[in-house]
Amino acid sequence: METPAAPSSRTRVRRLPERAHYDRASVAAIVDAATICTVAFQIEGAVHAIPTIHWREGDHLYIHGAKGSRMLKALAQGEACVTIALADGLVLARSAMHHSMNYRSVVIYGRFELVTDPAHKLRSLQAFIDGLYPGRWDTLRPIDEKELNATSLLRIPLAEASAKVRDWGVKDDEEDLGWPVWAGVIPLHTEVGTPRTEDDSVVREVPPTRFDPQGDTHSEAA
Repeated sequence: METPAAPSSRTRVRRLPERAHYDRASVAAIVDAATICTVAFQIEGAVHAIPTIHWREGDHLYIHGAKGSRMLKALAQGEACVTIALADGLVLARSAMHHSMNYRSVVIYGRFELVTDPAHKLRSLQAFIDGLYPGRWDTLRPIDEKELNATSLLRIPLAEASAKVRDWGVKDDEEDLGWPVWAGVIPLHTEVGTPRTEDDSVVREVPPTRFDPQGDTHSEAA
């Protein structure tokens, strides 16, 4: 199968291009596996890069925040770059310069658009909550109109995006293979910890969930 080309010159991976993936499935899988992205943008000529929670619906990445947020106001007016990085393993080689890390990353370029339709906003916020903890939305006190109006929802298309992945072992020079030191990969994982119930929680039993630590809980809604 022919490898998809980079969607634009600024998404083309130039350093180690053999690690690049430009297909929608690869990009979407990494976006889904992460809960936090970093959004870079400008305000009055100054560059900012802010980490924030995100989620995906179909071919868009969504973020939200207070309507008065400087970041959200700036994103609705100019270009942005969104990055995601996940560390999957420490690659320990026989020489210092061949040490590496297994990882998955995504870079997205484009412009955020403001979502103003109340029904769309409500549906997307449900996708966000249920993406964090499946089934949670239906158990919560409903969002009221004041809360919805005070919240800004933005989305950016995944059309101009690239992924970069390393998922293999040690690549040492042949002359170093006999060096007497351990070589290999130490996997890194994010694990769900033991829930801690709030002292004033009316319900004491932790709700059941189908939570998938790989992040495959996001809506495919358009």
